[in-house]
Amino acid sequence: MERHKNRAFTYAIIVAIGGFIFGLDAALISGTVNFITNEFGLTDLELGTAVSAPALGVLLALPFAGYACNQFGRKRTLQIVAVLYLFSAITSALAPNYWTLVIARFIGGLAFSSISLASMYIGEIAPPKLRGKLVSMTQINIVVGLSTAYFINYIILQAVGVNGGWAESWGVAEHTWRWMLASEILPALVWLVLLFFIPESPAWLVYNSRIADAKRTLMKIIPSNEIDEYIQETLNGLGKADEKRSMWAQLREIFSRPMRNILIIATTIAIVQQSTGINAILFYAPTVFEQLGLGTDAAFAQAIWIGLTSVVFTILAILLIDKIGRKPMIIFGMVWIIISLGMCSYGFKSARYTITKDAIAEITNVETGGKLNVLIGKEFNSDTDFKNAIKKVLGEEEARNYTSLLLEEAADLNATLILIGLLSFIAAFHFSVGPIMWVLFSEIFPISIRGVAIPFFTIITSLTNYVVQQFFPWQLATMGGSAIFLFYATTVAIGLIIIWRYLEETKNRSIEEIQLAMLKK
Repeated sequence: MERHKNRAFTYAIIVAIGGFIFGLDAALISGTVNFITNEFGLTDLELGTAVSAPALGVLLALPFAGYACNQFGRKRTLQIVAVLYLFSAITSALAPNYWTLVIARFIGGLAFSSISLASMYIGEIAPPKLRGKLVSMTQINIVVGLSTAYFINYIILQAVGVNGGWAESWGVAEHTWRWMLASEILPALVWLVLLFFIPESPAWLVYNSRIADAKRTLMKIIPSNEIDEYIQETLNGLGKADEKRSMWAQLREIFSRPMRNILIIATTIAIVQQSTGINAILFYAPTVFEQLGLGTDAAFAQAIWIGLTSVVFTILAILLIDKIGRKPMIIFGMVWIIISLGMCSYGFKSARYTITKDAIAEITNVETGGKLNVLIGKEFNSDTDFKNAIKKVLGEEEARNYTSLLLEEAADLNATLILIGLLSFIAAFHFSVGPIMWVLFSEIFPISIRGVAIPFFTIITSLTNYVVQQFFPWQLATMGGSAIFLFYATTVAIGLIIIWRYLEETKNRSIEEIQLAMLKK
């Protein structure tokens, strides 16, 4: 029995590496924000476009991912995704201009479907008692990727500040952001190679009437006396498979009356997971920390704590998800998220900003410092008022260069409270809705429609993610930190009410048992 578990774990780990690549890709861009803004002279919305381009790409890819999974198999589709990651990483690092960078990152977004595909594949090879842990491995790989990216960005930034050595001889200082993005190339290549060593999903093989092939795969991951039961359960889940081959037929079933509760649960959690604002924090981490007046170097260093917190609480979630259950963890986690975001909102609401002579003295440009003299001693009640005043005096371009430094000198806020709130939010997310959404997606849909259903609801979460990423720089400039975090907390509160009402517990149940529980309510 142990041998079968080890093989299931091995295949799950390999597929879940796609989560690591996703996390790496997602967080590496956070370190490049200031560099690409200055190099290409970007506005807030243009910056949002560059950062959110992958989220737009995945919206295009996901409908085709469902078709590809059913037509070519889970394994072949994952291999295509790995090629897209590799191509995007190389092209992004070499991008000669802004639009090339946007297009390269858009292509990388086509590969972001790896998250839903990994959940689908792992959910289909995992025994019921291990499914929660194995599916959650994708999430732990995402957060390990995030943490690794923040660490890489920090190391490269420190190298830029060193005179001589490899930072100079390798051209790191001249191409800081390119080195950050290029660090994704090797992991993407390794993942592509490893994907050639996994078997095809037995559920997909049964779906395509390849019973003998399915049995050969199942012999590797479950005891031989459980194989016939697995195949029979899969066939029962398929129902009238011939009627489900069409993508449109599967979509119609998703919206059918018997699927109403599943539709409500899946739609709600898909929206809530991203409307927490998690990717605004993860993708713009140094920018967010700069709002606390920490300065650029300290902001990059603090971003590492986000990665470490993500890893610790995702591991904790994986250890507990099959003991505590999905529903208690997600309810508790959402309450925790609301409290954490409220702390951040209050921290920014009570902040004050005042420019002093000492702050102006930090600016080496005499002409720029002189312009700011008119603001000395004035107190501003919000970060937006403060930044708008700087823009009015210095203009867009100069304000972009000096705002971080001025925030560091002028901010009078409870940075400790906000920092605790941010890290608490990161912990709550990765303990609950982060990994549990993918576990639920791998459990609540019948096998006959899973190839379309999971990508479909991933489109919903990706669309929410795109909106959050695209408009966060603009929101930060126009709404301010307090209003943004209050908005995120409100959307989570609405989702909490719906999840409390409709979600059924799924731990330790077979896929067929889960379907019966969901459909009979």
